Amino acid sequence: MTRHLIGIDVGTGSARAGVFDTKGHLLAHASRPIHMHRPTGEIAEQSSAQVWDAVCQATRQAVAQAGIDPASVAGIGFDATCSLVVQGDEPSPVGDPDHPERDIIVWMDHRAVDQAARINAGDHQVLKYVGGRISPEMQTPKLLWLRENRPQVFAAARHFFDLTDFLTWKATGSTARSVCTVTCKWTYLAHEGRWDADYFRAIGLGDLADEGFARIGTEVVEAGTALGTGLSPDAAQAMGLPTGIAVAAGLIDAHAGGIGTVGAGDPTASLGYVFGTSSCTMTTTREPAFVPGVWGPYFSAMVPGAWLNEGGQSVAGAAIDHLVTMHPAHAQATRAAQDAGTSLPEWLADQAGAAGDAVKQARHLHVVPEFLGNRAPFADPHARAVVMGQGMEVDVPSLVALYVAGICGLGYGLRQIIDTQADHGAKVSRIAISGGAGRHPLVRQLLADATGLPVDVTACPEPVLLGSAILGAVAGGAHVDIPAAMSAMTRVQGSCQPAEGDIRRLHDSRYRAFLQLQAVARQIRADTPPTP
Repeated sequence: MTRHLIGIDVGTGSARAGVFDTKGHLLAHASRPIHMHRPTGEIAEQSSAQVWDAVCQATRQAVAQAGIDPASVAGIGFDATCSLVVQGDEPSPVGDPDHPERDIIVWMDHRAVDQAARINAGDHQVLKYVGGRISPEMQTPKLLWLRENRPQVFAAARHFFDLTDFLTWKATGSTARSVCTVTCKWTYLAHEGRWDADYFRAIGLGDLADEGFARIGTEVVEAGTALGTGLSPDAAQAMGLPTGIAVAAGLIDAHAGGIGTVGAGDPTASLGYVFGTSSCTMTTTREPAFVPGVWGPYFSAMVPGAWLNEGGQSVAGAAIDHLVTMHPAHAQATRAAQDAGTSLPEWLADQAGAAGDAVKQARHLHVVPEFLGNRAPFADPHARAVVMGQGMEVDVPSLVALYVAGICGLGYGLRQIIDTQADHGAKVSRIAISGGAGRHPLVRQLLADATGLPVDVTACPEPVLLGSAILGAVAGGAHVDIPAAMSAMTRVQGSCQPAEGDIRRLHDSRYRAFLQLQAVARQIRADTPPTP
């Protein structure tokens, strides 16, 4: 019987499942929406029950569309956003007690900004492995917020999971954590195989250390490790699959995108750029590289036995979505996109023409798209966006120019991360792109031109799903390990080469303007007296 693999990806707004063969060919995929409660820009909550239901529905649909025998599925892999899931014997509301179903603090939730600042003031040794400063998007600040603001929920919780580990627990009953999740978001020291109890006690989470870390993970395994006895009867029934299918320890979604892209070449030469609601940069090195403001170095967090530096932008696709709503022609363009049966960003990209011509039309517009802070290389959650050069134009062409300037701004932010990493020993020569926001050819070319590096496009249209399927392939024995599965299942379809000549010089000039505007914005904020 031909063997098949299922990759499951839980993003910010949807759960997706893809069915693959052992060579990495996508046979079918399906998606189900995930609801999010977001009353303010700081708060973002979800329901783990609703997430799991969406996962099961998407899996059933993908298997049905692929037309395969469910018994042919050899392995399942999961990836998800790095959101915090609270699980207890009773409902565990992370916010409003009247909504106990909301038991997830979403990755983008910034309620723990103050807790992160207090942790960073302590200059703890573990912070050396998160770029020197912990982010409110990580889990120990969120746990501290929960302990201080929802003490009853914190005390009653039996498990605190990263979302990926919650999904594998639901699928198998195993409480094992992925080395990826706990190393990248929880301060686990994978290169030493331990939690730092002194750190937890120093920041106010000593009870977790006193319990022997039972609630956050005593068994930590590499991604791709087969968990428990495979798919449990309850999970199998919900997903429409046979009991006992191998289920792999998972990855954070961006890291799955890295696995699904950089494996087509030399992983240490390519930066994996996962471009979705937010963006992540995944850089693999053989030796640890300590880069200020860039998360890591993390050992074995993506490619086993290698070190990983993780940068990115707190909002990327979401930044562009927000940017274009500020323009007077937004409603007109939205109707046109709906009539064309496409998303607004894709419709705007279609209108822009060739990348070189588009950036010339937008040359007077400059965007530093840090609407939700700077993730890297400054680790500054208080940073905010800058838009310069916008006039009183109200027509669609001026909206297209603003869109192009926004994409360029993301490209210059990416270039800044790449330059900073290179200065600290993590140099790359190519970019491997994945994520829904980076699918349009114009976006890929603008990113190549803005960074000055080739942008590789993988043959698989769903590289994040492919990354999770690669984990399932290893757990299910279809391939011996992750490097072998990456080599067998990933391929580069084509590359966007960076522009030369006048267009290169224009982007270089605009990059210098990006850096100047970013620096001026930081200085203005530093000089502004605090609110009484």
